[in-house]
Amino acid sequence: MTFNEFSSRSDGIDLLYLYHRNPSIELRNKLVELHKGLVRKIASKFSHKCYEPYEDLEQIGYFGLIRAIERFNPHQGYALSSFAVPYIRGEILHFLRDNSTLLKIPRRCQELYNQGQKIRRELTISLNRPPKEIEIANKLHISLEEWQETKLAAQNRMPLSLDNTTSNYVNSPATWADLLPCHHTTALVQQQEEQQQLEGAISMLDDKPRMAVELVFVEQLTRKDAAKKIGATPITVTRYLQQGLQQLITYLQPTTIATGS
Repeated sequence: MTFNEFSSRSDGIDLLYLYHRNPSIELRNKLVELHKGLVRKIASKFSHKCYEPYEDLEQIGYFGLIRAIERFNPHQGYALSSFAVPYIRGEILHFLRDNSTLLKIPRRCQELYNQGQKIRRELTISLNRPPKEIEIANKLHISLEEWQETKLAAQNRMPLSLDNTTSNYVNSPATWADLLPCHHTTALVQQQEEQQQLEGAISMLDDKPRMAVELVFVEQLTRKDAAKKIGATPITVTRYLQQGLQQLITYLQPTTIATGS
């Protein structure tokens, strides 16, 4: 069966079964290619809410997709797309938390700004006066509007004091610190992301360990009551819990991702 035939089925389920039986970088990369639209969709949503380049977010999202593929069990009857979303979002969120101190701008924008500053110095000397912005833009062979946007992007990289007001008007004394998101809200969003990831991992457990984990840790039943629902002894439930927790650790712990063609 060819890869195109694999791809014709929803979520590439045949390819997922094959990868689950015999993992390989080649099969994994085909699955990544098949589900790249999911990464792009999530990265695009994040790109409208932050200053990180979309390309960076997309690349980070692929790490989350790979982690999901490596942990996914197609025998559980769940769609890979649903299972992978928390992993992709989680990787991007971790990246944003670790790289949010400075803003980045596209390389072309940075290069244009540096060239423009050099031209400004040269024109100041040759014209014996500060050059007009249109003169700098003409030297760069770009429009005045693009040059102004380039300057604005470069200037916005600079750290801003949180004590500065958001407006020059006296009647609007709010500072940038006042506009920062609430720490409680940020923590709540993070908790929701982690909960989604945990729920996805629990859904991948074997049947009996999954039932034991859900009954004891989610529904807060005693092991004796859980044993009655499962049809086992409390000692057996303890064994199921140990198995389930070990599987969860395996599913959730960070892994070193192999690369290859």
